[in-house]
Amino acid sequence: MESTAGGAGQLLAISDLHVGYAENRALVERMRPGSDDDWLIVAGDVAETVADIRWALETLAGRFRKVLWSPGNHELWAHPRDTVTLRGVPRYEHLVELCRELGVTSPEDPYPVWHGPGGPAVVAPLFLLYDYSFLPDGCATKDEGLAYAHGTGIVCNDEHLLHPDPYPSREAWCHARVAGTERRLAELPEDLPTVLINHYPLDRHPMDVLWHPEFAMWCGTRLTADWHRRFRVATMVYGHLHIPRTTWHDGVRFEEVSLGYPREWRGRPQAPGDPRRILPMEVESGDRGAASALGRGRGTAR
Repeated sequence: MESTAGGAGQLLAISDLHVGYAENRALVERMRPGSDDDWLIVAGDVAETVADIRWALETLAGRFRKVLWSPGNHELWAHPRDTVTLRGVPRYEHLVELCRELGVTSPEDPYPVWHGPGGPAVVAPLFLLYDYSFLPDGCATKDEGLAYAHGTGIVCNDEHLLHPDPYPSREAWCHARVAGTERRLAELPEDLPTVLINHYPLDRHPMDVLWHPEFAMWCGTRLTADWHRRFRVATMVYGHLHIPRTTWHDGVRFEEVSLGYPREWRGRPQAPGDPRRILPMEVESGDRGAASALGRGRGTAR
């Protein structure tokens, strides 16, 4: 486990940069730390092509003292626009090597310790995927859930673009990732709190505001439902839902930190492109943004 001393910096977080959109790319071009000691968490969905992912992570790594990345589903897509044709595990491993080249911390690296204000805390980027266990009401199996989703027209593009090679299914890949990550987290010092980073939330409760609850099938796994209690989590950082807000569950802070698509962030009252402060903690209570988020759940298939 790497230990990195901080000064007066902040631990910041953002996700779902989607820099394939010119407006989002411009926001990343303008993004700057507040001090030389700031760290930045990037919780997935940087872009669909390796070239765009490289540009964004390289740009941010050149500005922030440390950048930590957890992959989203979009980075793992075998997108027809991408000249890199790797898929599944080989694609993920290619992105990990890219991060190492750029000095970006990935889920395969030692978890660093934040010693800045609000610390110390282990900051752990994770890669866990989903296993279709967040089923729609009335559905008992993945097949029933998918049939229901197809009937509503709300089906994630992962079904066509995210391949699990060499695993037989996305859920098998998810279960392997969960098992390996659980072992690593269990080995952390018991006297240190953690900041866990994953593209998907560790618990299902953030999906309660989705306009289309069937989309929850592509949003995580029940296998991690107690991790925020087991692993001394100070804050669970995630994205994917494009509903930026703060919630509290079992006394643990969950932060959805996504930027999202231009058509989404243009309607928000806050300025776009500002990372959320994770440490030192800036929100002590409440559910920031929950009411407005009710009108910004996912409305189309992703």
